[in-house]
Amino acid sequence: MTNAAVDAFFQRLSDRDPEPVGELDYVNPYTLLVAVVLSAQATDVGVNKATGPLFKVADTPEKMVALGLEKVRDYIKTIGLFNSKAKNVIALSEILIREHESRVPEDRETLEQLPGVGRKTANVVLNIAFGQPTIAVDTHLFRVSNRTGMAPGKTPLAVEKALEKRIPEKWLLHAHHWLILHGRYICKARKPACPVCPVSDLCNFKDKTVEPA
Repeated sequence: MTNAAVDAFFQRLSDRDPEPVGELDYVNPYTLLVAVVLSAQATDVGVNKATGPLFKVADTPEKMVALGLEKVRDYIKTIGLFNSKAKNVIALSEILIREHESRVPEDRETLEQLPGVGRKTANVVLNIAFGQPTIAVDTHLFRVSNRTGMAPGKTPLAVEKALEKRIPEKWLLHAHHWLILHGRYICKARKPACPVCPVSDLCNFKDKTVEPA
């Protein structure tokens, strides 16, 4: 895609949804962090069903630790990998209390030192909780970036770096939300909805879905 096409791509997505938001429910930076950790290899809908009741009783690191591993596990048992995720939630909560005055760190390197937190999770938290223009590359972003020709790459990190170079600064804050939502609802993996896609003419995908005659 040309630079002009990339700019037009985000202009159109912005026109349709000027203030995109993530689909994970949370009440503060801490619960956002927990929700994103729990969302690995799980759907946002499934995570929200579990965290709704959980966050009503534990919305701070202290309350989560007081709840204890067994009860946390019970709250999130409908989420995949719930055993290891429960351990991570308790462990990261203890570290936040012990080393960060119960506050969620505002830099990627420190966030990545927490149990269960990788680069993608850190980028989501930095973007949503602290308004930093980070790009969190999940399966949707990876697919859309490669399929459209916007920022091809063989790894999530390569795509992230390419997107940071390609996306005009004015779009960076909301870019990963626009791309996630576009990949989730329009540029889907098995059958992209090209006939209703608002940016189809800007996309370099050769095998676009066509409406049946």
